[in-house]
Amino acid sequence: MTRLRVLVLSDTHAPRFWKGVPAGLHEPLAAADVILHAGDVCTPGVLDDLAAHAPVRAVLGNNDGDDVAAWDGGPDGEVPETLELDLAGLAVAMIHDAGPRQGRDRRMRRRFPDADLVVFGHSHIPLDEPAGAVPLFNPGSPTDKRRQPHGTWGELMIEDGVLLQHTIHPLPPRTP
Repeated sequence: MTRLRVLVLSDTHAPRFWKGVPAGLHEPLAAADVILHAGDVCTPGVLDDLAAHAPVRAVLGNNDGDDVAAWDGGPDGEVPETLELDLAGLAVAMIHDAGPRQGRDRRMRRRFPDADLVVFGHSHIPLDEPAGAVPLFNPGSPTDKRRQPHGTWGELMIEDGVLLQHTIHPLPPRTP
């Protein structure tokens, strides 16, 4: 039996919004087996911060430059635009921008025909949509909540190819 606890982040936008690991993420990071970052890291230091807790897999966002693309802390020695990986037998695809809401699940199914789940970011709007052509999961942003009531992060529990749990968690408000 292979079971993984996967912490999912996106749109951390360092250094403007990410000033270090937010207080509400310390315990979840300590419990994570794998960390996924769906882009807009903005500085590779964020990936270094995360990699101190668990292996990190990331994709490039529209605000990520060559320094993030060249981050060598991952298993492939770079950060690609898209990624397809096997997490405890579950085929997970990652991309930063999955496009407009209308038809998104069908577009992602065409782009990633073998995916059991597509993780994406870009909108800063959390989304857990298990139904449709392919399940979609966007953790929102822990640091740049925009019009959302609070920052968010995602958690996946995977066991032997089955997505047991997919949850979006709120972060407590930052204290000055």
